[in-house]
Amino acid sequence: MNVGNNIREQRMKRGLTQEGLAEITGVSRQAVAKWEQGETLPELDKLMTLSGYFTLPLDVLVRGEGECTPGKDSPGPVPSGGVWRDFLCRAKRATYASGGGETDSSRSGSRDLEYGEGELYYRDTYLGGERFSGEEALWAGGNPVWSMNYAGRVTGRGFSGDFLKEALRLTDPEAPYRGPVLYVKGDYAYHCRREGTFEWFHGREEILFRERVVFECLFHGGIII
Repeated sequence: MNVGNNIREQRMKRGLTQEGLAEITGVSRQAVAKWEQGETLPELDKLMTLSGYFTLPLDVLVRGEGECTPGKDSPGPVPSGGVWRDFLCRAKRATYASGGGETDSSRSGSRDLEYGEGELYYRDTYLGGERFSGEEALWAGGNPVWSMNYAGRVTGRGFSGDFLKEALRLTDPEAPYRGPVLYVKGDYAYHCRREGTFEWFHGREEILFRERVVFECLFHGGIII
């Protein structure tokens, strides 16, 4: 079975139209039609997106050597590029950044937030207040696939939690870790420096009030499959 037939079969199993799959992968309907007809092949990043969405290892999607459902004896889904990053942005905006998603505490004294869409699930759990640490994680098809640990503190007078949430609502899909590289409003400025890729990264964010640092947070994480 070729790649095009695999894509068509997996799409139809999920009741998706070609337009629906095009939206998920960020291409046109005509591009999906050409994939399925064997006229063209998806680029690597699109194959990774398809692999993650269909919850199939990349080699199975390409070669069609029998389906594989992630479990204890399988490697699980491969990184899916934009689909996971876009989902993380929506999840972050819907939880801490907007005051939503509160759920049962997973540990004594922790605050837990969650968000889900189909086979994708996000959870943020943290401890503390003005000094805090926590972890955000993403599951695909019931399997943990990405996580980020963070720790931060308020360092001076003038800190605004509302301003921090505003900045975090501007999370960049290309680097969905914390907020944007720079966000300025009135007397406040948010800076976020990060290195690496979605697969393995680290960074530091800070908030300045009238040019004085009043908040800092360190973070690191990546793909965990």
